[in-house]
Amino acid sequence: MHTRTLGRTGPAVSALGLGLMGMSDLYGPADETESVATIHSALDAGVTLLDTGDFYGMGHNELLLRDALRGRNREKAVISVKFGALRGPDGSWLGNDSRPEAVKTFLAYSLRRLGTDYVDVYRPARLDPAVPIEDQVGALAELVRAGYVRHIGLSEVGAETLRRAAAVHPISDLQIEYSLLSRGIEADILPVARELGIGVTAYGVLSRGLLSGHWTPSRELSAGDFRGHSPRFQGDNLERNLTLTDALGKLAAGKGVTTAQLAIGWVAAQGEDIVPLVGARTRARLAESLGTADVELTADDLATIEAAVPSGAAAGDRYAAALLDHLDSEK
Repeated sequence: MHTRTLGRTGPAVSALGLGLMGMSDLYGPADETESVATIHSALDAGVTLLDTGDFYGMGHNELLLRDALRGRNREKAVISVKFGALRGPDGSWLGNDSRPEAVKTFLAYSLRRLGTDYVDVYRPARLDPAVPIEDQVGALAELVRAGYVRHIGLSEVGAETLRRAAAVHPISDLQIEYSLLSRGIEADILPVARELGIGVTAYGVLSRGLLSGHWTPSRELSAGDFRGHSPRFQGDNLERNLTLTDALGKLAAGKGVTTAQLAIGWVAAQGEDIVPLVGARTRARLAESLGTADVELTADDLATIEAAVPSGAAAGDRYAAALLDHLDSEK
């Protein structure tokens, strides 16, 4: 497994990270035993970056990660945690809280659930509009000085917020959606991140499964799968997006790789400062994603891929309108 560094000041991590959200929440039922086995397989393959959130399954995801890391060398795992998203007992979304006192409280609970005394990268899941970003980063900086947090990250914030945050304390990385179907960061956010020496951990590299090559129009979603409300999975939008996936699949077949591997490989090829996060929930899907390491893309390959799936070609927004409203990166 090759490694990359999260920005100028962040940790060295595996060139591919594992996102754990789907093992606990928002993608329908998951098998806990298989989830732990998948994390073990990732670690054994050299994957060090493990991404979770305290609100994934209302703490379940952190407890799952604790179980998976039991008996393993903690120092070989880079644990990235998002915090601040408020949820009700019915799973509803209630906003975001990044008040300094809340930041410290969230971390205290995460440390206990994870069974560790520090988090490698700690980041607010969304920008809390009621709290200046300077105050949010200031509270995180206190936790860094106290040794509870190693690095500060951000998630789904815009270029101006990045600048204001970096003026307070070094930011290791920005976690944000980036894929062939979601290229909005390229205009302003990515250039500013690079100017400031902030890395990018890219989630949604398979666009929630649309670019996996495994999606079919007839697939039935469970009640707990948020893709049932995602604009890109609805009606004509889904048909258009799967047409783009089919075009990508033909290119993948020509290179002897899978559609998912080509989609992940395209993200990885956008720069050494970008680390794709894959949301594999099973060992089989993880093995496919790890095969991306063997995908070599030339400049001509990248141009051909981008001609088949042009920027802005995706049908539908990446989130429903109510969730887009919480994204500083979309303002």
